[in-house]
Amino acid sequence: MTSTLTYLRDLFAHNMFFSLSITLGGYLLGISLRRRFPILLFNPLLVSLLVIILSLKVLEIDYTTYKEQSYPLSYLLTPSTICLAIPLYRQFELVKKNLRAIMAAVVSGVVVNILIVWLVARCFHLEYADYVTFLTKSITTAIGVGVTEELGGNVPITCAVIALSGIVGNALGDKVLRLLRLSDPMAQGLGIGVASHGIGTTRALELGETQGAFSGLAIALTGLLTVLVAPFAAQLPL
Repeated sequence: MTSTLTYLRDLFAHNMFFSLSITLGGYLLGISLRRRFPILLFNPLLVSLLVIILSLKVLEIDYTTYKEQSYPLSYLLTPSTICLAIPLYRQFELVKKNLRAIMAAVVSGVVVNILIVWLVARCFHLEYADYVTFLTKSITTAIGVGVTEELGGNVPITCAVIALSGIVGNALGDKVLRLLRLSDPMAQGLGIGVASHGIGTTRALELGETQGAFSGLAIALTGLLTVLVAPFAAQLPL
């Protein structure tokens, strides 16, 4: 058994096709499961994450190797994020009419996020490095990693927390909106984008073009505002 696993590990460890297959295959499996069993646990992103973790664990392939071999998907993140500007352009007039409300929503979301992280850090007596690691949990990874590095936090944990917040937003975002009876498409998009960045925005796009456009806008504004505010939030007493 050990020799078989060793052979498979050597075969797949530096194989780009394998890394891409488990990533895309896991996501497609999640879509299939959600269509057949519409329950929370079968969220495609969560299923694909579990498939990747189990595959790497069983074959004893380290994450760094997997990341290097799956770089085409990482590379495509940039153009796919830029594509969010298309629905935003179509909603540009609506953005101009509601600019004050948009800024108020984003500022409120960023402030609440930082206050929650600070209160949790105080309650659980977290160290400074742990506290700043969680400050960027609701912004996109590309920005969050840079902020965490500058503040002296733990980058791998930041990546995990950002991914988790996105998955939760993707899975529960629309349900929370219904619970709060928030029916305005613009407000729905802003709420999802502020709380769960790009991963949540994929769900916002499924709800409608307006939701997707404002969720994409919220990603950029939340990231920018967090970059400006995080250094000051990091100085709050724990």
